[in-house]
Amino acid sequence: MSIFLNKDSKVIVQGITGGEGTKHTARMLAAGTQVLGGVNARKAGTTVSHKRQDGSDVDLPVFGTVEEAVRETGADVSIVFVPPAFTKAAVIEAIDAEVPLVVVITEGIPVQDSAEFWAHAKSKVGSDGKPTTRIIGPNCPGIITPGESLVGITPANITGTGKIGLVSKSGTLTYQMMFELRDIGFSTAIGIGGDPVIGTTHIDALEAFEADPETEAIVMIGEIGGDAEERAAEFIKANVTKPVVGYVAGFTAPEGKTMGHAGAIVSGSSGTAEAKKEALEAAGVKVGKTPSESAQLMREIFAAK
Repeated sequence: MSIFLNKDSKVIVQGITGGEGTKHTARMLAAGTQVLGGVNARKAGTTVSHKRQDGSDVDLPVFGTVEEAVRETGADVSIVFVPPAFTKAAVIEAIDAEVPLVVVITEGIPVQDSAEFWAHAKSKVGSDGKPTTRIIGPNCPGIITPGESLVGITPANITGTGKIGLVSKSGTLTYQMMFELRDIGFSTAIGIGGDPVIGTTHIDALEAFEADPETEAIVMIGEIGGDAEERAAEFIKANVTKPVVGYVAGFTAPEGKTMGHAGAIVSGSSGTAEAKKEALEAAGVKVGKTPSESAQLMREIFAAK
């Protein structure tokens, strides 16, 4: 089991012909992802050549619009490798095409643009009353279900399949935690990004991991600034029965100093690493002072099972 992404997910790449799109399409295919095509209005009707996981050649079609790509391939996931100035239009196009999952890798997107496409996604709801499109990101490493599918830029070879669910604001800390706990392995790892406006939140991932029968424990990585971790702590206390280990980046940050992602802004005691640690521990979360300490806390949980 996994959340949001599995071996059957059908993926298109918005910006498939660009430098980043080309490089990471190759890496996603090598990880076993079902990449079925891409979108670039200026190169519609052409193909791009890659290799599948088994080494066989594949020519992926380039479509002019997301709607056409979805219609022709049956895609249910899109990953966006589009320059910041054009990302809003690209994400809105995917939302209008009712792609269920859109992963936005691009960094440097104006906050107003992110707010606009996030609001647009919220306004498009299905018969169940929920938005038809889930956004992960922007400015994130994406999502990986090890051994099944990668939609993003996470190295696929640093960990294996297992029982840990991971949700993180930080890309590099995602990679470190996955590597440190590679012998236990992960069900799904999601990098949600640290921008002020993001799609999928810690709480969204926690809720999904709680509902996933194959996820036995959860790692949550946050950082100084804002109150996302405090709100997640409240959710954990009320709704999560599985053990959760946390790490908050920024324990050594000077007080009042903005560090890391744009969302990591400290104001007063709210938003400091210590305040977040206290809130999480009050909810029963074990919090390490370093990533390695948090990994060790997770090891102890599995050793006691």
